[in-house]
Amino acid sequence: MADRGASALSLPKDRPVRPDPVLALNGMGSFDWDLDAGLFHLDAQAFEVLDLPPEEYDGRLETLNALRVPPPEAARLDATVARAIKDGSDHYSAYFRIRCRDGTMRWTHTRGRLRRDDSGRPHRVVGILRDATEELADSTARSLRSAQDEAFRQQTGVVQVISAALAHARSVQDVIDVLKDTHGVRHLGATSLVMGLVEAGRIRLVAEGPAGSFVPGTLVTRIDEPYPMSEVVRTLSPRFIESPEEFAAHYPILWPHLTGLRITSAAYLPLIAQARPIGAMGLLYDDRRGFSAEERAVLVALGSSIAQSLMRAMLFEQEKDLAQGLQQAMLPRSIPSVRGADVAVRYRSAALGRDIGGDWYDLIPLPGDTPSGAGRVGAVIGDVQGHDTHAAAVMGQLRIVLRAYATEGHAPATVMARASVFLHELDTDRFATCLYAETDLTTGVVQMVRAGHIDPLLRQGDGRCARVTVEGGLPLGLSAEFGQLEYPVATLELDPGSTLLLCTDGLVELPGTDLDDGMSGLARLVCEGPAEVEALADRLIQAAEERGGEDDVALLLLRRRAPGAARPGRRLRQHVAVGDPEALARARHLIRAAVRAWGARAPADEIELVADELITNALLHTGGSAIVTVRVLEGSERRLRIEVEDCSSALPRRRDAGESGVFGRGLLLVERLADAWGVQARGSGKAVWCEFRLS
Repeated sequence: MADRGASALSLPKDRPVRPDPVLALNGMGSFDWDLDAGLFHLDAQAFEVLDLPPEEYDGRLETLNALRVPPPEAARLDATVARAIKDGSDHYSAYFRIRCRDGTMRWTHTRGRLRRDDSGRPHRVVGILRDATEELADSTARSLRSAQDEAFRQQTGVVQVISAALAHARSVQDVIDVLKDTHGVRHLGATSLVMGLVEAGRIRLVAEGPAGSFVPGTLVTRIDEPYPMSEVVRTLSPRFIESPEEFAAHYPILWPHLTGLRITSAAYLPLIAQARPIGAMGLLYDDRRGFSAEERAVLVALGSSIAQSLMRAMLFEQEKDLAQGLQQAMLPRSIPSVRGADVAVRYRSAALGRDIGGDWYDLIPLPGDTPSGAGRVGAVIGDVQGHDTHAAAVMGQLRIVLRAYATEGHAPATVMARASVFLHELDTDRFATCLYAETDLTTGVVQMVRAGHIDPLLRQGDGRCARVTVEGGLPLGLSAEFGQLEYPVATLELDPGSTLLLCTDGLVELPGTDLDDGMSGLARLVCEGPAEVEALADRLIQAAEERGGEDDVALLLLRRRAPGAARPGRRLRQHVAVGDPEALARARHLIRAAVRAWGARAPADEIELVADELITNALLHTGGSAIVTVRVLEGSERRLRIEVEDCSSALPRRRDAGESGVFGRGLLLVERLADAWGVQARGSGKAVWCEFRLS
């Protein structure tokens, strides 16, 4: 049997290992380990030795270890192979234990031969596996097995306790906290801990303890510097320092700073994940000298577990940042202020990692809206099916399209129908629920359409709150697919002091609860909450945080203010064509006459100058005509408002004119002279407006 096994290990380099009937008759299986490809091939008898069904195995060593080889045993085998590679040996041999399908442990023996290329680099290992349970049944083997069992129990206990705690780590700080608490470093008997992460060719210290053990100059160190953490990162091998004399001899720069800690030994471990070093960890002891084989195996296994947890935590943090950044990029960067209403929006992400949702909100100034007076505004809340980046991407496109249809001046039902057709033609399998509410803040009339979304809530000025039942249609995308694009329009009046609440189902739904119960509970919460919309939004999101849940939450609150806001007064309008100097002169005369006729004491010259800049910009930069509107806004404060409409959707931008520049000073002049100015979308174009206070 031994001769046949030796023959199997002496196969030519170009001949792959094949199942051998003689090996099989002797209960021996063979393996072929391709180090470059990371594939670990087993023959039929090897599957029998390992009690492993072939259909459960994907050809990778990591899978084999996860299924059959406990972590401490796998760490010992890795150390044996690594030692053979480092020593230049062409073979290795080891006993290890596997966990069978029925949960029992079985001793197994392996012997492997390393194949190297012309440069001496190992690229392949071939070997044999056999059941060694009977071989270790004599008294000497039982003693050895007893000692190894005890070491195995100790190793398993240490690794399991810390690994179980690390399994819940979601950030690098979580990993550090696990290692620094009573179940981490002290459980291993260490006095102090240091940990560093590799960043751009350097090691940045991220943890040290206890307090007072920090060594000056080690916060950021180069990998080529003479420090133990740098050494283990360079060599990818652990460094066990067994005495103060050894520490002082090998690391004379670091040792003087540690004498106050009375260190007697230390273990520095490379943290390796995905075949590359991500950092290093050092454990310092003040009550021991040297490390046994079992203790070294424990620390090596622990280092591997910590490295995997760190990598998982770093990837989780990166994915979370990416997901949150993508989600925020898809949502409106800011919500415009609206005269005549108070608005509050909130978004809460409940998903982990890169699983993000398609919830969104939007507030759309509509044609005819006047920021200095109550006008028209569209409020949107929606949710795209799914929790992934595709859902977020669809949400972003749908939000932009719905905003475009609304600002073109379409009726609410048309806006919803066109958005549904767009989503259906987007060639995606996702649908979306949505609710769109168009509000005239002058009259308080709200027109709402609902596409498969939950109903809104209405809180009266006296604090009463109730669900508003809105007859709805199919979700966006589905209504176009089934040809049912008619969306009923519901109308209600939003009295001064009343608040309209739009939200996604993450605020009301929980597994095992009824939607009606959730809406009733939300209504009670809104009724008991503060009247101010920002405070109420915070209270609702806080309640969602306390309750938990696995769905995102989007929330929009719109509160109509009490009377007293500015209202439109007298108005004049003038059309200015391109290349018509007389029309431009008439517009200037119109503005000058209006200022005087309406008894304004404001500086007429400044008003005329600003208006001339806006008109000239429209004619010069859009290539089309312009419409100039001059009006007085009456209210608690009288204002003169000038609007210049054009057919271009391009927004104006300020430029630096330089010391001798001729262009680039227009918007700067408008900003300096006018009390307020801004831009509004108007159908297929825009309106640039400015306002002046009047006595």
